[in-house]
Amino acid sequence: MHWNDLPADILAPLRRGMVIPAHPLALDASRRFDARRQRALTRYYLDAGAGGLAVGVHSTQFAIREKGLYAPVLRLAAETVREHPGAADRPVMMIAGLAGRTAQAVAEAWIARGEGYHAGMLSLAAMKGGSVDELIEHCRAVAGVMPLVGFYLQPAVGGIALPASFWQRFAEIENVVAIKIAPFDRYRTLDVVRGVVAARAEERVTLYTGNDDHIVLDLLQPFVVKRGAEWVTVRLRGGLLGHWSVWTKTAVDLYGRIQVAVAEAAASGSVDTDLLALDSRVTDCNSAFFDVANGFAGCIAGCHEVLRRQGLLEGIWCLDPHETLSPGQAEEITRVCLEHADLADDAFVAANLERWLA
Repeated sequence: MHWNDLPADILAPLRRGMVIPAHPLALDASRRFDARRQRALTRYYLDAGAGGLAVGVHSTQFAIREKGLYAPVLRLAAETVREHPGAADRPVMMIAGLAGRTAQAVAEAWIARGEGYHAGMLSLAAMKGGSVDELIEHCRAVAGVMPLVGFYLQPAVGGIALPASFWQRFAEIENVVAIKIAPFDRYRTLDVVRGVVAARAEERVTLYTGNDDHIVLDLLQPFVVKRGAEWVTVRLRGGLLGHWSVWTKTAVDLYGRIQVAVAEAAASGSVDTDLLALDSRVTDCNSAFFDVANGFAGCIAGCHEVLRRQGLLEGIWCLDPHETLSPGQAEEITRVCLEHADLADDAFVAANLERWLA
């Protein structure tokens, strides 16, 4: 399966840019898969206007694999998308998380293809300690099954540092269609951009921000790097974000506003300063949701807590019983919910929750 095989109404929106929430995992009080609330989450994202979904990724919890939930979770999301009333008029980009060493990642890619997913987002965490040559060989093997979305996962939650030379060679793989840049680091973000430009792949490989700590500015600013004698300007076209698994309706609205601002800036040379100011406000919210004060220990549970308060999740349970909110994190979430209430979509969720749970 090559990216050329993707339908035009999937590939074109991916390259223009879109909102892609990283899908959480709904569990009940016994930490069993809660299919009803999992389906409700998917419906929420679709009705909020998300252009795609990333399932089986870090926010879905990598432990779904050892619990035998990988295929069921992917299947339920795909089925819910196909059954959605707007599916015929608004195709949704489906991205499956791929993890593990080569044999496992290839097997997961085949599962994702079988469930109708369009691309696989490849985590390299299990390849820690491997050389760049070994990492590229691994990526090529998985790309032989389906189009790839690269994933620069921040080291604080299990990712590995990857130099610009890796990203150049990764972008040279013909079946790479996009990269999620999520090192939460300005220097490493630039490494990805430099690598893609050096590979002359900036037209084929679409860049998405996964830097939940810097969302608005990542989408507003041009990245300018030199290739030989020419300066090349690259933009991060959309976001594939755990942060966007909550307050998704307002995230879609904000993304639309950013798109307008980028187009206007191209004509006028200036950017709306009010929009620039939103970067720090969104980052403040993320600091609570992702538990920055405790080294991101409660990043998954924090997003669950926001969804629980809205009624989408019954609780904040994770597969690992030790994975929960950190001391003081609930109070921080309360603070940002009060201070940035206009960034929430509580009214939208309340108006639709009964239907999503039906």
